[in-house]
Amino acid sequence: MNIVCFKPCIPSSLLCPRTSFRKFPLTIPRFSLQDSQQQQQQQQQQQLNLSVLRFTLGIPGLDESYLPRWIGYGFGSLLLLNHFLGSDSATVTPAQLGAQPVDEKTIPDGTEQIFVMSTDRVDGLKEDLAWASYVLLCNTNAIAMLIFIQGEICARGYWNIPDDTSKEILPGWFKKKIENAGLYDLKDTLYFPQDADSEFQDLVPIGTRCLLIQPVLQVSNESDTGLQKPGGFILLASTTRYAFSNKDKAWIAAVANKFRGKV
Repeated sequence: MNIVCFKPCIPSSLLCPRTSFRKFPLTIPRFSLQDSQQQQQQQQQQQLNLSVLRFTLGIPGLDESYLPRWIGYGFGSLLLLNHFLGSDSATVTPAQLGAQPVDEKTIPDGTEQIFVMSTDRVDGLKEDLAWASYVLLCNTNAIAMLIFIQGEICARGYWNIPDDTSKEILPGWFKKKIENAGLYDLKDTLYFPQDADSEFQDLVPIGTRCLLIQPVLQVSNESDTGLQKPGGFILLASTTRYAFSNKDKAWIAAVANKFRGKV
């Protein structure tokens, strides 16, 4: 006899399969949480500061988000106001204007550039005169210079010399001018910061405004006390008022000491 079974026998493992769960660690990056917390704290602090400022100013209904912009507008307006009010020439002091314009070194009309030396000696004086005349003109505001040492002449720069005059007679021409000016026995430094052409009109070039004459003193071997006597001078002429500063005068005196010797 055949028996029909309407409920087949199905294994329980197939009816209710077991599911296995694998444990994965759940980790949340700590730094991202910390950063977000810090940003929130900063935003809260900014909001608090703006609220305190608004309360301090006593402006009701003021949107604190526009407060930095209004502060910038205020400072910009103050800068513009200061610029326009400070540009009034009537209220500007001389100190604010800065230094006064000084005269520029110019070449007077009617002058001629020369370089004259009267010495034929071979003891080194000729080279020293050429060197001294060159450095004095290049490193100062002088336009003309004259060196008179031990009866020798060295003239350089721009001078008013007679027309059709040869170099051979120029040394005698300068010696005559020195004699007329009475500078043979000069012992003290002469400095005329302005309008020097009125003092030595026949000696200096036309248009000279500043004049410096540095004596060259020499020590005699015959004197036991080291007595100094005049041995010459260095003359510098400039078309600029107050052309020689204290530093220039000290340096010119050092150049004059180079010619200091015993006779």
